[in-house]
Amino acid sequence: MRAVVMAGGEGTRLRPMTASMPKPLLPVVNRPIMEHVLRLLRKHGFDETVVTVQFLAALVRNYFGDGEDLGMNLHYATEETPLGTAGSVRNAYHLLHDDTFVVISGDALTDIDLTALVKAHRDRDALVTVCLKRVSNPLEFGITIVDEESRVQRFLEKPTWGQVFSDTANTGIYVMEPEVLDLVAEGEQVDWSGDVFPKLMEKGAPIFGYVADGYWEDVGTHESYLKAQADVLSRRVDADIDGFEVSPGVWVAEGADVDPDAVLSGPVYIGDYAKVEGGAELRENTVLGSNVVVKSGAFLHRAVVHDNVFIGPQTSLRACVVGKNTDVMRAARVEEGAIVGDECVIEEEAIVQSGVKVYPFKTIEAGAVVNQSVIFESRGQRSLFGPRGVSGILNVEITPELAVRLASAWATTLRKGSTVVTARDHSRGARTIKRAVIAALNSSALNVEDLEAVPLPVARLRVAEGGVGGVFVRTTPGVPESIDIVLMDGSGADITQAAERKLERVFSRQEYRRAFPGEIGDLQFPSRVTEQYVVALLNRIDTRGVAEADLKVVLDTGGGTAALVLPPLLGRLGVDVLTLGNRLDETYPTETAEGRSAALQRLGELVASSGAAFGVRFDTVGERISLADETGRVIDDDRGLLVVLDLVAAERNRGVVALPVTTTRVTEQVARFHHVRIRWTGTSAADLAAAARDPELILGSDGRGGFVVPESSGMVDGIAAFVNLLGLVARTQLKLSEIDARIPDAHIARRSLATPWAAKGSVMRTVFDAAGDRLVDTTDGIRVVEHDGCWAMVLPDPAEPVTHLWAEGPTAEAAEQLLDAWTRVVERVQG
Repeated sequence: MRAVVMAGGEGTRLRPMTASMPKPLLPVVNRPIMEHVLRLLRKHGFDETVVTVQFLAALVRNYFGDGEDLGMNLHYATEETPLGTAGSVRNAYHLLHDDTFVVISGDALTDIDLTALVKAHRDRDALVTVCLKRVSNPLEFGITIVDEESRVQRFLEKPTWGQVFSDTANTGIYVMEPEVLDLVAEGEQVDWSGDVFPKLMEKGAPIFGYVADGYWEDVGTHESYLKAQADVLSRRVDADIDGFEVSPGVWVAEGADVDPDAVLSGPVYIGDYAKVEGGAELRENTVLGSNVVVKSGAFLHRAVVHDNVFIGPQTSLRACVVGKNTDVMRAARVEEGAIVGDECVIEEEAIVQSGVKVYPFKTIEAGAVVNQSVIFESRGQRSLFGPRGVSGILNVEITPELAVRLASAWATTLRKGSTVVTARDHSRGARTIKRAVIAALNSSALNVEDLEAVPLPVARLRVAEGGVGGVFVRTTPGVPESIDIVLMDGSGADITQAAERKLERVFSRQEYRRAFPGEIGDLQFPSRVTEQYVVALLNRIDTRGVAEADLKVVLDTGGGTAALVLPPLLGRLGVDVLTLGNRLDETYPTETAEGRSAALQRLGELVASSGAAFGVRFDTVGERISLADETGRVIDDDRGLLVVLDLVAAERNRGVVALPVTTTRVTEQVARFHHVRIRWTGTSAADLAAAARDPELILGSDGRGGFVVPESSGMVDGIAAFVNLLGLVARTQLKLSEIDARIPDAHIARRSLATPWAAKGSVMRTVFDAAGDRLVDTTDGIRVVEHDGCWAMVLPDPAEPVTHLWAEGPTAEAAEQLLDAWTRVVERVQG
């Protein structure tokens, strides 16, 4: 005996889940509904099965194939147009015309005893046996009434309460004799209950009903879909669960990684190779698909999460469904009854409210509150480039596939046969992404010089000396799970915004250049790169007086690539050095705020106890530095800039200093005292790089521990800044605490506010209008100068739905008050 599985329905009531996936493939506890049906058929001996398909038919065929993996033999009957429940079975007439067969829906979850159903059919010598199930609410189903002999008397599809005359619902499971198919017109839309069965009843044909005792759930709505998951987990239905019950009600599949500190309240299911971090909480009836990542602090209750989904820290998912390949970012919330389709991004702190449906391939911007369904438009405006290049979570937003597409797009904008320099920090993630970049560049007819793991300033200098551009892959500062891909032009600086826009056009159109076999680029690994950098540094930076000063310093490499440069550098300087973290630590690819604070405290303690002149801590790529004076006091970035500025300006007594417009105006007092001019720049790295081309420049800074020493490379370089500082301290013979003490105090307050993309323009217009007759500086954003010299600045973030605010006053309290005033202006626009 054969079975027919009807798998052609569109599942319109289940959209957006079925917008890109046929209903039979929707997972119930990480297995497609239809797979549960096929396993039931196999259990009852139906090895030969016909599957009728129509909507997204190829996906069903590709998933199940010929049925060998299930120990079955599957045949497919494809409908070119919808033929109805009877017409679809008639379409498989050539496979069913010679024996009794069973018809069953491919999108209903059941464990009904099919063997008993077939036996009842044969015992009654029936032409058709309709499988029935008693239900509490028959309004959503076709109902059937039978007489004392179980003979069907009447059918009614989707009744009202006034029409309800029975609680026995038609399950859509039938046992039929092949001659029934002769009554179904070929190629026409025909239904069993509405067309065929009434005709048979008029003829007095033996149509019987069989009231089954097993479980049956028509998975036709979002509520029934969630209920089906809970019923499988609670064992109310006899369905196979792929995994191990590690504790009562807690099922974990092969390869899943669950931290012992994760809170699991069964029944829950964790799919194969999923990862649940410590501090995450999974409550009752939560289902995780394959390769799902749940970060610390996430809370999930009755949530159904499909394959390859990223659930960020502090997120909350309640009684919702999240489609495959979707990212739910930090502190986002998806409320009860919400459905998020495949390939979506729910950005940080966004809220998808109850009942909202987000269709596939949509982005919900950070901080947005979505209370109506997102079907056509995308509620986000995410660009490819941000302030640190192309950034995102490793293997979630930044994947090897994206790296290949990005590098291919960039290579398309460069001449064939050119040479590009690649490098990375010491992390494994950066190494993996860099290898994908190299493969794409070579396949696009570009030669590659790979420096492997080196400080970023070393890579920039190498690019400036011989490449048309460079790629540096690093862990995002302060975010260990994220990666930055930094693209450099031929001067070693970050590529311009014009180049970014050109690259984005190629990337979005996917118009990549490919090389012929003879044009594939070469890959080389140049030697002695760090030694060449050290020689160039010492030849360009003034180190007079260092050897004679008999200085002692404490250096902390931060466990990063600066450790590769310092040994040959310090050996040539003749300085007494106590070095910390002088090795590459793959387990520490970046510094968190807590880790940085602890490391700086330790640096200060060692400086004070060892009698050193000062201490320096490098970031993990050698680009920025933090300082501690001879007393062990850590000098923050704002104050460190003032100290370095005073040293440089006092020695040079002329020239230009380039600083971002967000820097304290105390710098103007220091500059005037030493007859130095300040050139105010925008806050981006490109703005600082452009200012660094000024031939009169004597110093540049980004205000975050990054310094430009123009004699060196004209780029932000922490190692060059250290060598320069060493020479300045040796020649002035002053202590850093003495320099700091003679500089006035600065009081700057900072704040960031979530701002929808659509509101940014209104915010800036309102800020400009609110300035009134006060002086307005538009170097970057809007800086409003009060009549007493205090100032506040408002700047929209270029990559995120955020607005940044700064304020400076004569005291910390005054700065906070001014910041509060302009915060109210911004918040008023946002309502």
